[in-house]
Amino acid sequence: MTHRTVPDRLILGQILHFLDDPGEGDDPHSYAHFPQGALWIVEGRVAAVGHRRAVESAIAPERLAAAERFDYGDRLVLPGLVDTHCHYPQSAVIASFGRQLLDWLNTYTFPAEMAFRDPEVARATARYFLDRLLAHGTTTASVFATVHAASVEAFMAEADARQLRMLTGKVMMDRHAPPELCDTVADAERDCVALIERWHGRGRLRYTITPRFAPTSTSAQLALAGELYASRPDLHVQSHLAENPDEIAWVKALFPECRDYLDVYARHGLLGPRTIYGHCIHLSGAERAEMAATGTAAAFCPTSNLFLGSGFFDHAASVEAGLRVGLATDVGGGSSFSLIRTLDEAYKVSQVHRRPLSPLRAWYLATLAGARALYLDAFIGNFEAGKEADCVVLDERATPELEFRLRGVTGLAERLFALTVLGDERCVVATHVLGAPAFQR
Repeated sequence: MTHRTVPDRLILGQILHFLDDPGEGDDPHSYAHFPQGALWIVEGRVAAVGHRRAVESAIAPERLAAAERFDYGDRLVLPGLVDTHCHYPQSAVIASFGRQLLDWLNTYTFPAEMAFRDPEVARATARYFLDRLLAHGTTTASVFATVHAASVEAFMAEADARQLRMLTGKVMMDRHAPPELCDTVADAERDCVALIERWHGRGRLRYTITPRFAPTSTSAQLALAGELYASRPDLHVQSHLAENPDEIAWVKALFPECRDYLDVYARHGLLGPRTIYGHCIHLSGAERAEMAATGTAAAFCPTSNLFLGSGFFDHAASVEAGLRVGLATDVGGGSSFSLIRTLDEAYKVSQVHRRPLSPLRAWYLATLAGARALYLDAFIGNFEAGKEADCVVLDERATPELEFRLRGVTGLAERLFALTVLGDERCVVATHVLGAPAFQR
């Protein structure tokens, strides 16, 4: 096999990345900001980051001259955005009218997912979905497929071709869904084992054990999910938790022996590192404490929670309890592929709790916090040396509204807040994967 040489790359711009959670006060020690910065990339990984003159002076002149160079001027260069919970098969039902969670599933989601028995539908949707993520600046996501093994095959193949760091898994669902979308415990075990062997650890891909949510799996299937999770030290788990009051009541009726919704997953071995649950709105203090103690993460899905009328996730209380929290679009319960638009809604939800999401903490949430929630921060999330060089380039003045708002504004926090509230995918100038341009506007 021919070895393809990967060129050195130099990305120039206004570079910002996070070293830790800035908290509510935007701790200045939690981030590094280089107004005239440089990102030096070797073999797809960060070799150096810092002030442009310092980075360039440390590189041999002939090597610097031979490098592929991307000069973005004063545009903002951030680590690639991380979406911690989304459904690629729901791309075609985004912006569907007027249902709450359980009705929405039956009216829109399940019919859409039935089409994925056709592998070509899965391939076409995976291509579209990944192209849209990159156009919105997202380089890593935790993604639900459908019950069909072919839906995972299609997504993994498309993600691998783009060299993306992605996680996905076959939905496990053996009850309370249309017969065409139900598997069995034996089907789920056969398909998951085969998919894990084929895709987990290939390139930058990870497999995620994916029971849809407690009501659509029997106790036997949830037990299988727990056994699969325990079978290898680096598998992931994703599902849904405490999104909607009617859903919580249904779980209580189905699992009366369990203390609460979280206890259903706990009894089946589905809490721990590399597990993440979408929504987590209506949690008790005891549930938050158990999630924190076990290393179980929460995906904050504000656009979806508002669109479906589910409630207001308490980000501040969750972080104070010790939870890992990432940001998520949900697609298609959400209303956009954009984590920038999602940050705007996250800020508004935080205002309901009188604990407004600060400007720098918001962008930490979309980058390093997401990587930490998915236990991928050894690979992505910031520009520390050795990390994979995924990044997004943003034009803070991409629209007339932003340009007018930011006239005379020089402070980083104020500029970031304007970008949070007024920004969207029009601000995405480019997205780089392992240093290489994967999207350019």
